[in-house]
Amino acid sequence: MPRPVGSRHVTLAPTTKDDELLARLRAGDETAFEALVAQLYGTMLMVARTYVKDRAVAEEVVQEAWLGVVQGLDRFEGRSSLKTWILAILVNQARTRGTREARSVPFAALARDDDGPAVEPERFRGPDDPYPGGWRSFPADWSAAADRIVGDRETIRVAMRAIAELPPTQQTVIRMRDVEGYSSHEVCGLLGVSEANQRVLLHRARSRVRAALERHIDG
Repeated sequence: MPRPVGSRHVTLAPTTKDDELLARLRAGDETAFEALVAQLYGTMLMVARTYVKDRAVAEEVVQEAWLGVVQGLDRFEGRSSLKTWILAILVNQARTRGTREARSVPFAALARDDDGPAVEPERFRGPDDPYPGGWRSFPADWSAAADRIVGDRETIRVAMRAIAELPPTQQTVIRMRDVEGYSSHEVCGLLGVSEANQRVLLHRARSRVRAALERHIDG
C-alpha cells in the first residue's frame, strides 16, 4: 500500500501521461505510487478535513482512499483524469466517515460562509477621499520581479505559508486549482459547489496569497 513519503523526495515528471502512470501503477511500481501519494497527499488531507473533525481521522480517510485506489486500479476506465478519479474516491470515503462521525455538513454549506474581505479594507481610499474605493498605493510591479519570484525559495515559502493560513474551504479550492491543476468543472463536481461559489472562494484565496506576496516583495 502506498505511504506518505518521508525524508526521501520523489516527484513525478510533468510530462507523465495518465496512461503511462496507470501502467506503472498496475505493474506495482512502488516509486510511481510514492510519487503520486507525495503529490496528492496534502490536497487529499485538506479535502478530508472539510468532512471530519479530527486530523487523525482525516489521515485515516486518506489512507482508506488510497486502499480504494489500489483495489480499483484495474477497474479505472479513464472517463476522467486519474487525479480526478482518486479525489472522487477520497470524497466518497470522507462523506461516509463524516456521517459516521456526526459531521455531515456538506462542503457547499461551508462554502457559503463569509469570513471577511479578501483584501484589507485599509488598502483602499475611504468615502471622504476624492477617489473613494481606489487603492491607496498600487500593488508592486510583478512583471519586473517575475524572474526573482519564480527563483526565490523564500517567496515560494511565503506563498505556501499564506495558503496554509487560509480558511479550510479557500485552502481546499486554491490547492486543487492552482497547486494540483484541477479545472473549475472538476472542483465543482468533486466538492459539490456551484461555479459561482467556486469562483468566490478562489478569488478570496488568490487575493490573500497575492497580498502576502506583495508584502514580502515590497519589503
